Parts: sequence; C-alpha cells; structure tokens
Amino acid sequence: MAQWHTRTDAVHWYLQELSSRVVAKSGIPSDRHHLGKLTLQSFKDAPDFVLQIDGATGESETFSSVLTRSVQCAIAFRKLGLKHGDVIALMAPNHIHLTIPMYAAFYLGIGVAGIDMTFKKDEILETLRVNAPKIVFCQTERVNDVRSALQELQFDTQVITFDKSNESLSFAELLDKYGSDVSINDFKATEFDPAHTTLLLIATSGTTGLPKSVAVTHKNIAISVPYMWITFKNFPTPTRLSVVFSPAQWYSALFQFVSSPIIRQTRLQSSAPMTRDHAYYLINKYRPTFTFTSPSTLASFLKIGDRDKCDFTSFETYLIGGSAVNPRLLEDMKVVSPNTQAIIIYGMSEMSGIAFSFDETEPTSLGRPLQSMEHKLVNPETLKDVTEPNVPGELWVKGPGVFKCYYNNPETTAEVLMEGGWLRTGDIMYRDEKSKFYFVDRLKLLLFYRSNQISPLEIENVLLRHPGVYQVAVTGIRDENDGDLPVAFVVPHEGYNITAQEIKDLVKDSLSDSKQLKGGVIFLNELPMTSTSKIDRKKLNAMALSMKREYI
Repeated sequence: MAQWHTRTDAVHWYLQELSSRVVAKSGIPSDRHHLGKLTLQSFKDAPDFVLQIDGATGESETFSSVLTRSVQCAIAFRKLGLKHGDVIALMAPNHIHLTIPMYAAFYLGIGVAGIDMTFKKDEILETLRVNAPKIVFCQTERVNDVRSALQELQFDTQVITFDKSNESLSFAELLDKYGSDVSINDFKATEFDPAHTTLLLIATSGTTGLPKSVAVTHKNIAISVPYMWITFKNFPTPTRLSVVFSPAQWYSALFQFVSSPIIRQTRLQSSAPMTRDHAYYLINKYRPTFTFTSPSTLASFLKIGDRDKCDFTSFETYLIGGSAVNPRLLEDMKVVSPNTQAIIIYGMSEMSGIAFSFDETEPTSLGRPLQSMEHKLVNPETLKDVTEPNVPGELWVKGPGVFKCYYNNPETTAEVLMEGGWLRTGDIMYRDEKSKFYFVDRLKLLLFYRSNQISPLEIENVLLRHPGVYQVAVTGIRDENDGDLPVAFVVPHEGYNITAQEIKDLVKDSLSDSKQLKGGVIFLNELPMTSTSKIDRKKLNAMALSMKREYI
C-alpha cells in the first residue's frame, strides 16, 4: 500500500547503523560518507540478495556476484595505474555489467561520468574534453567514434568494451587478466576524504546547450540522497522492486544505481532501448513498485490511446522530477493507478538531491524547505533578499549537498556558486504565508513583453487544459518595439483536430493581454527534446523563426 503523507527518519536510522559499523572497523569518522566503503559493507551484509535484473534478457545478479566482479575491477584499475582523483566514463545501456566499474571506482575514489549512447562523434568529443577520463567503457559499435574523438583530443585513454571485441580489451577479459587471483576478503578500499573526492560527474547542458559536468562528492551524495527516501519506513528494502527508465547519464538513474546496494534494493533495468512499449512490457511482467522519472517520460506512458496496454497498479510510489509537473499529469495518474503515491520533487544535480518536502495535499506547491539546506529568494537584478510572501525571486540554496564545481570549468562555476557557499539555482519561485514554495519558471526562459514579465509555463499550463492537447511548449520571438511575442508549439492527441483559433481563445479567456499568443501558433507532431528528456528550447527558438506560424 502507498504510504500517504508520511515522513520518517527511518532511512537515517538505518544509515547511521550501517555507517557506524564501517567507522568502527576503520577508526576514521569521515568514513560515514565514504560511499565506496558503505557499498562494500552492504554487499557483504546480504550476499544472496538480488541487486539487479535486466528485463530485456532475464539475467539477474546477486550482491555476492557484484561484490566479486566489482572488487576484481577495482584491482584491475589499480594495476592499470588508475588512482584517486582520476575519472572513468560509461557509455552503454543499462545491462548488468554497467555498474560494476562504477562501484569499483567508488571504492578507489575515482569519479564516474555517464555519456549518452546516442551521441554523435562531435558530441562525444566535447564530453570527453570536459571529463578527461582515463578509461572509456562502451559497446563495440561505438569504439570507432570514441577512439576518433580521443585521437583528436590527443588523450591517452584506454577503451574497454562491455561486449566481445576484436579490436579492444573486453570487460570480461579485463577482469580475467587483472582480477582473477583476487581475495575479496583481503581487498581494502582506498582511504580518502569524502568531502573533497568526486563521486559522480553528472552531465548537464543547462539552457546553453554546451556540455558541463556537475562534480558531486561522496559526502554530497551521502547526505542528500537519503532525503529521497523519507516517505518510506522499512529499511533495508523499503520497497520490493524499483525500475530504472533513464540512461546512465541522468540523475534519476544514478540515484538508483548509488542507493540500491546501500538500502538493499532490487532494481529492474534493461539493456534494450527504453521505448514506451518496452516500458509497458517491463511493468506488466515484473510489476515494479517504485520509480523515479521525468514528467515527459511519464506523460508519454500515460498517453491516451496507449496507456490501456499497461497495468500501472503495481506502483506504490512515483518520484517525479526534472521539470515542471502539470496538474493534468497527476489526474491522468489517478485514472490508471488510483492508489499510487505521486511525490513531486524539486532538485538539481548541483544540489545532489532535493530541496523541498512535498505535500501531497497541495500538489501545486513544491512543499516546505527541506531541513538539510538553507533556502532564500533573491531579486536576480538587485541581489537583495525577497522576504515578502507571494513575491517572486530566484531560489538560492546552501548546505552540504551543494556541488563541488563544474568539472574543469571554473568560469561557469563562478557564475552559480556565490560568496558564502550559496548556489544560484536559476529558478524563479515565490513562497506563501505558510512557507510553501511555488515554481514560476526558469529565469532564463522568462519572456518580457513591453514592461511585463511572462512565464511560458503559465501559458503552457492553460493550454494543457484543452482535452485535445497532448504536449505544448511556449517560447518567444523578438520584436524591436514590444519585446518577446509568445509563440505556442502544440502537439495534438491523435484523432483531435485543433485549430489555432481554439488555442488563442483559450489563452484569451484565461490570461491578461500581455500573455496572449501574439507570436502565433505552430502545430507539430512532436516536440524537440534534449538528451535529458527536456524540451529543447534552443531548437524551439530557431523553429519559431523559420516555421510558418498561424495567426488569428
């Protein structure tokens, strides 16, 4: 059953017991945040527990097997000369081999970067330039592109394939060559300071489109991630089966990869492409109880006409985050799975987790500030604190979850990390009289028409009330005299014939004159998306200028 409205410290009690045993063995107090040692201990605590299932192949693997292979991999890393502070990159589907080098890296204080499998050569090159890995793990079909990029960068980086290759050392060969004579009981993780050791390099492009890597430390994640589990009261194994819909470069996948060994959580993933039909197959066959996914992914699952193919009722809890959640999505969820708890989370890779405690009774709010961070709203122009209720400002946060830096990018780091350790989120919000926070929009996405500030999200939420609208995105085209003229991109549900007049009338009946669609309406079959399943605003802006717009 879903655990409605509960908040508990159970996850912290459990982790305190686990970390106390780790510290008792080492005598090093900071080891309570050493995720390599916590992961090692967790694997040893429950050797027969199933960690992962590949839903595409039916393969599964226990803690004992993952422990053996990850220790072998760590020994191989040491023999290859990798050391604390180095980086490895993973560019592969979510098969059962993917996280083995990840856990090995955690033991040794090596950072882990995920790379989008669909990237073209130039995108691979720019990502490798930023992360500078010592080893890239990938599939055979991507070896040539990876090697070509590395050659152009003049990096002395080894390429290892997860599958068998005639041209590269395979992962199985790596373990056999360097780790076959390993004693698991004798293996010791590297000693390092978790507060200053990078755990993950999380891919982000923000609104610029340029690749950046958010460097989060062991301590960042060890403190922040438990708050993702504060609605659960039974530890270990708070829920029977989680499912990973996201690729390895997304926080929503990394969160589950990091936490599943430590909280003793079986996770379902797949080496096959995560199409909607494949997701339906996984849900229907394995009956998962938990997932963390984006609103756009969930909306595609719940699309009218398709969602009847899947039984969603096994889910106890959805975590939904990554972009704004329209209330209609929650209504659709209630139709297909009325007893599932939906928790909307606001967070960023740069804060290693979430910032608010969501209240299901008020789903339009993000909730109240989480106690793990300090929060304030700031006028982005004057940089003065906004203390009045219901007045928008940029959210700034401060605390032990705030990231270390953008890796190898001090200039961009300086733009968001302020004096005193405050992180500028770039998100405009307001708080009400009860200290509940409400999302307005991304600061960089706000439109300015004459002297008026316009939130594209506000217009999008109005248009999503139309029963025939499946997806919508609003951007602006520049007018020399008036500023930004709002343009609506509309994707209709199949079978609906929507006119531009209907769209404009809906906005006219709901919003003030400054927010009218003076830039027109454009109908599309699908919205352009980024590799992180967010609307590609850069492409939309170009399309608004080049495509035919319907005016009334």
